[in-house]
Amino acid sequence: MLKKMIAPSMMCADFLCLGDDLREMKACGIEYLHIDIMDGVFVPNFTLGTDYIKKLHRATDIPLDIHLMVSDVDGKLDWFEVREGDYISVHAEACTHLQRALACIRAKGAKAMVALNPGTSLSVLDEILPDVDGILVMTVNPGFAGQKMVPQTLEKIARLRAYLDANGYEHVDIEADGNVSFENARKMSDAGANIFVAGTSAVFVPDVPLRVGIEKLREAVK
Repeated sequence: MLKKMIAPSMMCADFLCLGDDLREMKACGIEYLHIDIMDGVFVPNFTLGTDYIKKLHRATDIPLDIHLMVSDVDGKLDWFEVREGDYISVHAEACTHLQRALACIRAKGAKAMVALNPGTSLSVLDEILPDVDGILVMTVNPGFAGQKMVPQTLEKIARLRAYLDANGYEHVDIEADGNVSFENARKMSDAGANIFVAGTSAVFVPDVPLRVGIEKLREAVK
């Protein structure tokens, strides 16, 4: 059985307390830091950038989970510093040559993940399963934090887990991203997800200690 892991969404973090939060996340055994890169074209928002990734690499040894929500991603992969153990996810909808992009990620020593929007069929995975280490299932339409989960994405996660297992890819991670509340996280876990992007619905809640949210989320998904 795949390990259940938490990846706090760093676009939701308090940048004025980032050093303290990174130390707390390390003490809590956080497995990944989820970094949303948005370009205002593929999704209607701007978020974190290349220098932020470099600074995080120097501030912590927690692996990064870099989610590229950018158009024409094939030619932009070289912009990003990665280290061994990092995840990089590219959207199937944004790649002209998806296998080439995945091969480029692996050549950098990172793990390759394909991200799928809620309305994207799982059939796009048929030809690229040998090239991926994980699948990121968007459970909201990407662009902004605080959205409600698209209900049918739970069934999509279940179908994806069954599809991967039936084809000999039991080792491939499934990451759920979007409105990962404690209640939804439990349902996502039951459906087959094992990495949970934790934002304002669970971990980064005003006046609630980070450790409390992390512990409660671990309890929800175990």
